[in-house]
Formats: sequence, C-alpha cells, structure tokens
Amino acid sequence: MASLGSPSLPISNSRPRPRRNRGAILDSGCTKAISMPQLLPSRRFGPIGYRPIRCLTDSPKDLGAVKRPTDIVVSAATAQLPEVRTGMWNWRGYRVRYQAAGDTGPSLVLIHGFGANSDHWRKNISDLAKSNRVYSIDLIGYGYSDKPNPREIGVSSFYTFETWADQLNDFCADVVKDQAFFICNSIGGVVGLQAAVMQPQICKGIILLNISLRLLHITKQPWYGRPFIRSFQSLLRNTAVGKLFFKAVATPESVRSILCQCYHDTSMVTDELVQIILQPGLEPGAADVFLEFICYSGGPLPEELLPKVKCPVLVAWGDKDPWEPVELGKLYAEFGVVEDFVILPDVGHCPQDEAPDLVNPLIQSFVERHTT
Repeated sequence: MASLGSPSLPISNSRPRPRRNRGAILDSGCTKAISMPQLLPSRRFGPIGYRPIRCLTDSPKDLGAVKRPTDIVVSAATAQLPEVRTGMWNWRGYRVRYQAAGDTGPSLVLIHGFGANSDHWRKNISDLAKSNRVYSIDLIGYGYSDKPNPREIGVSSFYTFETWADQLNDFCADVVKDQAFFICNSIGGVVGLQAAVMQPQICKGIILLNISLRLLHITKQPWYGRPFIRSFQSLLRNTAVGKLFFKAVATPESVRSILCQCYHDTSMVTDELVQIILQPGLEPGAADVFLEFICYSGGPLPEELLPKVKCPVLVAWGDKDPWEPVELGKLYAEFGVVEDFVILPDVGHCPQDEAPDLVNPLIQSFVERHTT
C-alpha cells in the first residue's frame, strides 16, 4: 500500500449554439473587468491583460477537432464501447470500490462530489475509455466503499480533504500505477487539488467541473455567527436530531427534490439516477458520514490550493448551478495555473451527468493537449 512516503511514480448537437463569449472576468454582480496586476504574464491572458472566459457553444474545432455531440450519439449507438469493470481495493484496511475501463492511453481518475459515487460518471467512463485508461473511485465513506465511524476508530475528524487526497494518491500508486489526470465534480475538485498539492508528481492535469466554492466554510461566515454554527453542528452530531434529519433526507422523494434543484434540465433526473444516489446512503454507517461532512466547515479552500498546484487546470462551470454561482466561480480564472475557464450553457451543478455531450469532448481535448 502506498503512502505519502512511497517512491515517486515515474514521470513519463441538439442544443442551440450561440457565438462564443470572450468576456473579461466579472466581479460578482458587477460588469467591469477585474485587473490582475499581481499575476505573472501568461500566454493565456488576452491582449488587454484579462484571461478570456469562453462559453462552450462553438464548433468542435474549437475543442481540438473532437466530434460533434450529434456524432457522439450516433457512434455510441453503432460502436461497441469498452466494458466497465468493477473492483474492490484494500486501502488501509478499508474496502474501496472503483470502476475501470480502457486498456491503453493516458490515465484518468474521475472523482465524484458530496453524496454521490462512481456511478455518477456512468455516462462518461465508457466514452472516455475509447482512447484512455479510465478509473472512477468511490471516496471512503461514499458509494459502496467502507464507511468507518470516526468515533469508533479514535480520531476526531476522519472525513477530510486530506484523507480523501491520501486515498486518491494511493489509488494512483497501487491501482492505476501511473500518473493520472484528475477529473472532478463539486467537492471532488477540492479533493483533486489537495491531492495534487500533496504529491504533485502524480497529477498530470486537473479538470474542475463546478468545483465547490465552500461557501459554508467557517472563515466565510460572519464572526458573530460562528458560535451558533458550531452549536448547531454539535447538535447534529451529538444528538438524535442529526439522525432524524438524515432519515428525512434519505428518501426517494427528498433525493429527487434535491437533484431537481441542482440539475437545470430536470428531465435528466431519472429513477435510475435517484437510486444511484439513494441506495448507498441506506447502507450502515452512511448517516454518520453524512453528518460528519456537513459539520466539516474547516479544511482547505480552492483559492488556497490553486496557487500551490503545479499542473495545468481547466475550470468548467454549468451556468445554471444554483448552489455554486458561476459569477463567483469566474474568479478562479485569475489564477495563473488555470489555463481555461469554460462556461457550459444551460447546465446545472453536475455537468458530467447532465451534459456529457459537452463534457466528454472537453475532457478529451484537455487530455490530448497535455499528453506527450
């Protein structure tokens, strides 16, 4: 089993498409551009000193001559896609589920968000595996991976971004056995960034799909409200209130309602999707994990990690995300490591599942650009 002390790995369309938007970075609620004198010159900045932000509404040639979404549908229907295999990996004595497909090409690891699991990438794995080795992992505590109770293992906080980053890096060392691109959604983006900071030799590049802004982080709350937040967290974790709250959430009706909030196209919230999210949440230990994480208001922020990342980063954002506003997300385009910020039109918080026709070509183009 790998650890932080392990040896380094060897370095080796049916939608309308309006014209491209090359707007400057916008401050939240403002229309004037934000100057960035603190950043070093970069070829990725526009001629007036601002990084371009583009809307993914262009022809496939703008994505590196990838197929049009309509062509993807046709090819998926006529060509046999790579088989997806399910495996279990032993990590520090815990069983971790992962899925894999593809036998050749660069390695990709897909990292899900809060409350999700590797099945949330079911529309991406096989398609990307046509030219890549693709892995999708259940973070410890989620999906069909083990769900240890921190109180039973004698630690005050187990479900942290550092824990999941360790898991991700060890997975690359033990299972992938190669450097990898991290493709991340929501809180999975913070996991990917943390892993890349901790062991930069492993990660070749990162795609952040609607990364969590962590708006509930304790440092983003007013000082006078912080004691009340801590009291409420203690109430959830240490009394029956938390379990009752989880019981109310872990129902088909509640899961569907939550998904319909974060998916702009609610027709994509199918019975299959509801079961994919709900079923692992009914397993023993799931309630403790849920409560542990919603009470986790510390840890790293994306804006703290991005300056420390050494690999290229692409940020893509569904512009109809009600939880992580795109106008705030645009500020991440200021960081020198971010080579592109792409707006996904009429898409919500989970672009990989709601709009795989946009996301899969974007991923493939990024990987091809950074594969030598």
